Amino acid sequence: METETDTKADPGAIWLTPAQQRAWRTHLEVSKLLTHQLERDLQPFGLTYNDYEILVNLSEAPEHRLRMSDLARVTLQSKSRLSHQISRMEAAGLVRRESCESDRRGLFAVLTDQGWDTMEKVAPHHVAAVREHFIDLLPGDGLESLRQTLAPVAEHLRAVRGRA
Repeated sequence: METETDTKADPGAIWLTPAQQRAWRTHLEVSKLLTHQLERDLQPFGLTYNDYEILVNLSEAPEHRLRMSDLARVTLQSKSRLSHQISRMEAAGLVRRESCESDRRGLFAVLTDQGWDTMEKVAPHHVAAVREHFIDLLPGDGLESLRQTLAPVAEHLRAVRGRA
């Protein structure tokens, strides 16, 4: 809510309207609550949400492998953070690192057989959780409306990220 102090602090600021504020805060709340719930639903399998995202990306990649730099990009993680994450997942037997023959400095993250078996076991439960906590709660054409509404935001943010 705009106050006298707010306008003096930055008289050129364009504040959110009450409707914009409600939409923004609802988005933030849903995003946080949904991520938290999906993370909780993965705990019985000994996985974090980040672990699962990495397993999904590797399971969908050709030969179940991605360059570490590409995996960092698609999971929105720093190379350093991803390296620590992959180390933990290696210790659990879910992935392994392989050298890149065309680039001696490059490394691949590769899904192991155990990682693939884990995906086959966990994916049905994760999809059920996504349905229960998100998909099935949207009315009629809500899913397509939501996709159309969010697509320009995603496109804009990808472009901004590409420029950074």
